[in-house]
Amino acid sequence: MREIALHLLDVAENSVAAGAGNITLNICEDLHGDLLTASVIDDGKGMTPEMTASVTDPFVTSRTTRKVGLGIPLFKSAAESCNGKLVIHSEVGRGTRLDVEFQHSHIDRMPLGDLSSTILALFVAYPKIHWLFDYVVIPADGRAEEKFVFDTQPIMAELGDISLTEPEVLAFIREYLESGVAHVRGAGNG
Repeated sequence: MREIALHLLDVAENSVAAGAGNITLNICEDLHGDLLTASVIDDGKGMTPEMTASVTDPFVTSRTTRKVGLGIPLFKSAAESCNGKLVIHSEVGRGTRLDVEFQHSHIDRMPLGDLSSTILALFVAYPKIHWLFDYVVIPADGRAEEKFVFDTQPIMAELGDISLTEPEVLAFIREYLESGVAHVRGAGNG
């Protein structure tokens, strides 16, 4: 994968497969501290300590369709090659939290990618899950952080019986996500 957003999509889909009803994606571009951090937090079935310890091994997977799982090991390798790390905390019956960190300015750090499309794809594919997306940029010059929060629960409540796949609904949500992300990114660069 060539973008952090696509890795986050993969991890979030693991959370869906683990039976999560609530999934939070946190992303922070700390330009002042030269860090890019991301977390995926779920309330799925969780993993045993043994499974948690082995999940970064590419030859360990819980999937039955193939015998290797490259997503998390590749994500970990990408972080470590950019002076970062990937850490997983999990508890059976309580859920899992994956945290990843990159040196923001590292020449080999992959781009963050299209966050708006990633969040929209997850929301449309899994509308029964409560998604919470939190994107923060801390400017390099010490100005106050900019933050965008996207919570699917109020949207679903407002839509009622109207489908997410209605063209007007999709267009509205896409525009909302794109403008929120662009505002936060622009504030960090301005």
